[in-house]
Amino acid sequence: MCLALAARSGSDAGDGGGLVAVTFDYGQRHRVEIERARSIAERYGAEWLCVQLDASQWGGSALTDSSIAVPVEGVDTDVIPVTYVPARNLIFLSVAVGVAEARDADAVYLGVNALDYSGYPDCRPEFIESFRQTAALALKRGVEGRPVDIRTPLIDLTKADIVRLGVEVGAPLELTWSCYLGVDRPCGECDACRLRAKGFAEAGVEDPALSS
Repeated sequence: MCLALAARSGSDAGDGGGLVAVTFDYGQRHRVEIERARSIAERYGAEWLCVQLDASQWGGSALTDSSIAVPVEGVDTDVIPVTYVPARNLIFLSVAVGVAEARDADAVYLGVNALDYSGYPDCRPEFIESFRQTAALALKRGVEGRPVDIRTPLIDLTKADIVRLGVEVGAPLELTWSCYLGVDRPCGECDACRLRAKGFAEAGVEDPALSS
């Protein structure tokens, strides 16, 4: 979705060239999302940069540690779930702004969402704003008065709104992957699958990934 929006804006590459789609191979069990990300990058003619960063080395998440089961019977909304990966978005954003500075790109897009989400602390608006300020202090571009913008176009949208937006901009929704389990088809039971199904149902749109 974010790549579709960045492509539509057409003004984010700066002097460094075209769009760069950054994917992280962080030891996640749902590795199918890596190939899906490659396919989406190819769809938009973007450079695909896959960064190797193995979060399974420090563990602490059901997404990187096979000894921790992914919950498939719902989660307690008052507790951060075991699918939270410690510091994931903090690390991802740090790398992304580094890539942006190296390529002289003006913005980084991040698809975090703070409404229909699993309670992850690194998806909140206050985290994004804090990181934006930190990046402005830490980067050469920021010191020179040209900070890399952090754009989160989905942060205040419901999942249904995101689906509608995807249809509007022609995003390849059939290539997107949400399931936390690394299987050939979405499990339909994990929290990510449930939230995705809820979004498509409320938007009145059939999920093309289930029929592709």
